[in-house]
Amino acid sequence: MDFGPFVLTLRLALFTTLLLFLIGIPLAYWLAYSRLRIKYAVEAVVSLPLVLPPTVLGFYLLVFLSPENSLGSFLDRYLDLRLVFTFPGLVLASVIYSLPFMVQPLRSGFAGIPRAWIDTTQTLGKGRWVTLTRVMLPNMKSALLTAAVLSFAHTVGEFGVVLMVGGNIPQETRVISVAIYNEVEAMNYAQANTYSLLLIGFSFLVLLGTYWINHDKNSMLSYD
Repeated sequence: MDFGPFVLTLRLALFTTLLLFLIGIPLAYWLAYSRLRIKYAVEAVVSLPLVLPPTVLGFYLLVFLSPENSLGSFLDRYLDLRLVFTFPGLVLASVIYSLPFMVQPLRSGFAGIPRAWIDTTQTLGKGRWVTLTRVMLPNMKSALLTAAVLSFAHTVGEFGVVLMVGGNIPQETRVISVAIYNEVEAMNYAQANTYSLLLIGFSFLVLLGTYWINHDKNSMLSYD
C-alpha cells in the first residue's frame, strides 16, 4: 500500500492549520470587536466556502493563479512562484477553503470573553497585545482547539478544490481524497476501501480526542 497520499495530506493539513492560526486569530478578533459595518461584508466573504461548491472556488483560483493570468504571470516572473499544480498552491487553496472553519470558532471564543476582564486589563494599563496573549487566548482554549481540529479535519477531507488547483501529481499534489477517486475510477475498489477506512479511522480518532479533551475541561469547570 502506498502511504504517500496520506502523508502528503497530513503535511498539507498541518501547514494549512498553522497558517490559518496566523490569519484567523487577528481576523476573528477584528470581527468580534470591530464596530465598522464593513465587517459584515468581510464575514460574508470569509464564509463563502461554506456555501459555494468547492469546484467553483477551485476554478477561480485556477484561473487567477495560472501563468497565463496577470497575477500568476507576475508571481512566476518576479517571484519564481508557481501555484498551479504545486504543493504551495494546494496550501493556498486549502487556507482559503478552510478559513471559515478557523475564524468562526475563534470569533465565538472572543465574543465569549467577559467585557469586564478586558476593561480591567486596560484599566491596569496593559496594551492590546498583553490583553490578547495573557487574558483572551488562555481563556478560550476550547475555541482554539475546536478551530484547529475543524480546520485540520476539513483540509484532510478536501477534494474539489485540491483537484482543481493541484491536479493529480504523485508525491506532489495527489492527496488521499484524490487517490481514492483514482482507485475508484480504475475500479480498484479494494485499494479505495483501504484508503477510505484509513481516512475514516484517522478522522474519528481526531474528533474523539477533541470531544474527550473538551468534555474533561468542562467537567473540571463544573466541579470547580
